[in-house]
Amino acid sequence: MAKEAATLLGPDDPAPFAIDNAEGRSPFLLVGDHAGSAIPLTLGHLGLAAIDRTRHIAIDIGVRGLGRELARLLDAPFIHQTYSRLVIDCNRDPRHDDAIAIQSDGTSITGNGALDDAARQARIAAIHTPYHAAISAMLDARQAAGIETILLSLHSFTPKLNGLVRPWHIGVLHWLGRTDFAMAMVAQLQGDQAICVGDNAPYRMDATDYTIPLHAFSRDLPYAELEIRQDLISDHSGQAHWAVQIQKVARWAWRS
Repeated sequence: MAKEAATLLGPDDPAPFAIDNAEGRSPFLLVGDHAGSAIPLTLGHLGLAAIDRTRHIAIDIGVRGLGRELARLLDAPFIHQTYSRLVIDCNRDPRHDDAIAIQSDGTSITGNGALDDAARQARIAAIHTPYHAAISAMLDARQAAGIETILLSLHSFTPKLNGLVRPWHIGVLHWLGRTDFAMAMVAQLQGDQAICVGDNAPYRMDATDYTIPLHAFSRDLPYAELEIRQDLISDHSGQAHWAVQIQKVARWAWRS
């Protein structure tokens, strides 16, 4: 894998992940699979116009700022992906075709067309594998230190998709394993009549998801995957507001 990785990222490309507040010692570990928008210089712009590289198809808008603020409030590490989900989707099994999209929300990703196996392996080795290795290493270190861990995966969703308005402010996704924490978050959020809460909406966690099943299910960790509507966290004030809301609910769910 090292040879394939070396062919993709050069000295002027960023590292495949970043960690904010790495020394955080609360029970929470935050991850952001789609927080970044970088594209390796060797790939040009993947055939995308500048506007498309800033859309929801390329990045979970607002998650990077939200995660950093939430990491501060919760005293939690935040491990987040630097590269665009269109280079490789770190919440998809890298062995599956959907890990490298050729179309997203009506936009063709021409730079992803007709990739040979070496090209796919280069993206896996340089970006996908190091990101998940960093999460595994953090979980191993916390376990060795006797630190309880709740895995909180941060995502955001577009207010409208395929012409349909999506009314939810926030969604809590869950599937198998330790769903108790996620369900406690759902119950607490639904108690606020001002918030439209999705229970496994606008997306349902299933076998297409990768990060939570890989890291939480296998270790029997409590978890939740959060989806926040992008227009609510597109600027700093929105990110700060929702970070406060989420940290209150997360702490309550942990103690309940």
